Amino acid sequence: MPEENLKNIALLIDADNINPNGIDPVLTVMAELGQVNIRRAYGNFSKPALSKWGSLTHKFGIQPQQQFDMTRGKNATDMAMTIDAIDLLYKGKVDGFGIMSSDSDFTPLVTRLRQDGLLVYGFGSAKAPEAFTSACTRFIDIDKLIGTVNRDERERTAAGEPAKRIEDASGFDPDLIELLGAAWKAAERDEDGFAKLQEVGQIAGNRSSFDVRNHGFKRLSELVRAASDNFKLERRNGNQLYVKRLR
Repeated sequence: MPEENLKNIALLIDADNINPNGIDPVLTVMAELGQVNIRRAYGNFSKPALSKWGSLTHKFGIQPQQQFDMTRGKNATDMAMTIDAIDLLYKGKVDGFGIMSSDSDFTPLVTRLRQDGLLVYGFGSAKAPEAFTSACTRFIDIDKLIGTVNRDERERTAAGEPAKRIEDASGFDPDLIELLGAAWKAAERDEDGFAKLQEVGQIAGNRSSFDVRNHGFKRLSELVRAASDNFKLERRNGNQLYVKRLR
């Protein structure tokens, strides 16, 4: 998919109130909407409970927004997230939002964003208030999302697939092969196991700073053809490219 046609998506994270282990699968889901170019996490990162966010912000390109606790019992995170969301809305450069939180205080914000015709995906716990979950275009239980990913990995191992990363015979970085393989696995596949190449590329781009030019190619299709030990490329009616992981 050409970059100019990608939707610009913002992911705002209530770090005080969310499971950090869900970042990777959440970014995969957000690829349904477009490219997650704005990634911000809000919280008081001086607290020991939020220490894990340090490594995650670097790994996933998330911008931390430090919010000190000004008053006991009051949370500045909610207000900061709401202000930023409305600011992004009125700048008119965002096509959709992801809100990671289980806090009902964000219900008016989600309602306001949707009134402007924007899609809003919510990600939180199963105990999130109904008012918030109903306001979202889609609401996804993060713990179940993480469980699905873990179950897929167990099934893959049980099926005898290699637990270790496979390096392509052409000398590709095994991290690259695994990134593309994970994106293919997360994409919608047909009964023969083929997924749209543009969807695979979009998911890979959301999960990392992936760019085919960093690997010596102009197009993703060229890279996949070069990695033919691991992937099969197929062109179908309408000149649409499909890809399948072989091993």
